Amino acid sequence: MSGQTAEELLMAQRLVQALNLDHVQPEAIVPEAPLFGGAQGLGLDSIDALEIALMVQQQYGLELRSDDSEVKAAFASLRSLTGHVLQRRKGG
Repeated sequence: MSGQTAEELLMAQRLVQALNLDHVQPEAIVPEAPLFGGAQGLGLDSIDALEIALMVQQQYGLELRSDDSEVKAAFASLRSLTGHVLQRRKGG
């Protein structure tokens, strides 16, 4: 198994749905694997980043701004994205 937390699995399910990743099983996404580029990750691109930002805004009520220095790091992996969203939702 991938070692996902319940929140990471939910985020993975939402990513797969939002990005129409029909070939990807949400539970198979490795939490620390890169979301963008590279053969080890999902190989997402800048258009996918916009889709992710829209999904996060719709599902979590958070705006991911490109001028926020923490957002780039948040997009590194499923784990970092989930952690960033959860932290921001709690007001941290």
